[in-house]
Amino acid sequence: MIRHLIAACLALLFASQDSSAQSREYIGYGRLLTNDFLALDDDRWRTGSFNSSRIWGYGWDGELPQQPGDILELRLGAQIIAPDSLVKRAPGDRPYAGVITAGLHTHFMRWGTDFAMGADLVAIGPQTRLDRLQKAFHDAIGIRAPSKRIRANQIDDAFYLDVVVEAAHDIALSDVVTMRPFVELRSGVETMARVGVDMTIGDLANGGLRVRDTVSGQRYTAIRTNERGFAFLLGADIATVASSEYFPASYGVAVSDTRYRYRGGIQWQTNPATIFYGVTYLGEEFEGQQEGQFVGSIRVDLHF
Repeated sequence: MIRHLIAACLALLFASQDSSAQSREYIGYGRLLTNDFLALDDDRWRTGSFNSSRIWGYGWDGELPQQPGDILELRLGAQIIAPDSLVKRAPGDRPYAGVITAGLHTHFMRWGTDFAMGADLVAIGPQTRLDRLQKAFHDAIGIRAPSKRIRANQIDDAFYLDVVVEAAHDIALSDVVTMRPFVELRSGVETMARVGVDMTIGDLANGGLRVRDTVSGQRYTAIRTNERGFAFLLGADIATVASSEYFPASYGVAVSDTRYRYRGGIQWQTNPATIFYGVTYLGEEFEGQQEGQFVGSIRVDLHF
């Protein structure tokens, strides 16, 4: 049902798109590195990911356009998912998976509500070569690397089409405080419905465009304003999960039907630099997982 609803939204909204004689331009770039090491946690579960967003549009005046497709986001990402131990997966633990994604998304406003929607091609398995990359990196810095047994028993090669729709509404509580409740529907490699709220406090509460990281839920800047100052970003959400391809039946691990996240972060921006650091608590994602985990997210930009 979620998949059909997302497809209907995409068809309805993109069907009304008009062509424009105005040339599209490159208007923003964002990225976010997330790793459990950045939160002093172990190499396990949602151990590491990287997302980047390149934005094109017909200029930027501080607000989203009303037309879907006027702003386009090329989203690229990579993620490593691991069991609790990189030496030997215990019975009941989740399997290893390397994940690479590439997709096209659009951002617009309708009926006073911000929409973000799009689709990603998701590649999973040894074909991504992320297991080799993690092993080489861990060997280089002298820490535990995924064993041959772990890599040999990772999730098999597969491709999925991931579609997502998010609707959010900004509520200005003051000039420097914005609350943003949202609803997200996702179908593909993981199928779920999520509801949550974000809050931005500080000088950078409004004006730019932030994009949501898939793993942590942190919202990172993709279109930057020229303002200076700080922003504190807080958020929480809960999801009802229908299915997940990260838990194949052959591994004997069942996905939890409820998933939650709590996050906080701080962004500091001057003319030459933008720095963001955040911490997210990810709740249990599969049956038998005894505890959640902390992951840290970081972005450092220098503008000259």
